[in-house]
Amino acid sequence: MKIRTITLLLLAAVSGRGEAQDRSRKAITPPPIKPPLSPVDMSQLPSGTQQLDLYLLLGQSNMKGRGVMPLDPMKNPRIINMHLKTDDWYLARHPLHLTGSPETFKGHDNAGVGPGLAFAEVLTKKYPKSRIGLVPGAGGGSAMSRWTREGPLYKNAIRRAKLALSAGPEGKTRLRGAIWLQGEADSREGRIEVYADALSKMIEDLRTDLGVKDLPFIACTIGEMRAPAVMQKRMNRILLDLPQRTNHTGCVDARDLTTHIGDSVHFDTAAQEQIGQRFAKEFLRIVGE
Repeated sequence: MKIRTITLLLLAAVSGRGEAQDRSRKAITPPPIKPPLSPVDMSQLPSGTQQLDLYLLLGQSNMKGRGVMPLDPMKNPRIINMHLKTDDWYLARHPLHLTGSPETFKGHDNAGVGPGLAFAEVLTKKYPKSRIGLVPGAGGGSAMSRWTREGPLYKNAIRRAKLALSAGPEGKTRLRGAIWLQGEADSREGRIEVYADALSKMIEDLRTDLGVKDLPFIACTIGEMRAPAVMQKRMNRILLDLPQRTNHTGCVDARDLTTHIGDSVHFDTAAQEQIGQRFAKEFLRIVGE
């Protein structure tokens, strides 16, 4: 009996050290490089543009992004971003899911490079007469239960989308699509079994609540970097099957992207930029352009 107790204690100690090491490997992305964010007037369009196209960025930490940010912030007047905390609008730059002050970045968490800016850059080339407005709404570690109609992240995404639509130029503002990078939190027994139906229901609710019947919705596979990744592979089969279950949807296959920030979970900057470009390509396929 004593031997069994000692063995269990040793196993617990080893497990605890392993968990601590896993936590220590979590990268903390440094705050953005100054200068502060540059505010923009949402009600006005830049010269040469004719409309404002809005896109929702939804999901968990990989949509929020953990990639290392570039030294030179983007300053493209045709790509703008809603601040996650204040709901104000600025020239888009990393991190799109900034929680800190727009002026000092005080309060910044570990948000870094996600796929949103690379996605928008492709679309500005395809639509030279459009300004792209990004509405971030991802939450790190968020399970699908927080994205149901009653969930806090879903409710906030709807609120911010409607706010963005009302703040843009009248008659020239439209909600064009949503991109989704989520699934790690639900890649476990007891959650994954209901994930497919829950995702389809969320898309249906999103379209109903925002009044866009066939709003394009593009998901992305999650990383399979940590072997054997049994549950992640199972989740990815569900995500890849989304277009077969729900109309006007797509899924970006990122299973070949294996570079990460050191934790075998979060894609690094290079992978995130690839994902953003693939999101744009899939969006253009869905809309027939």
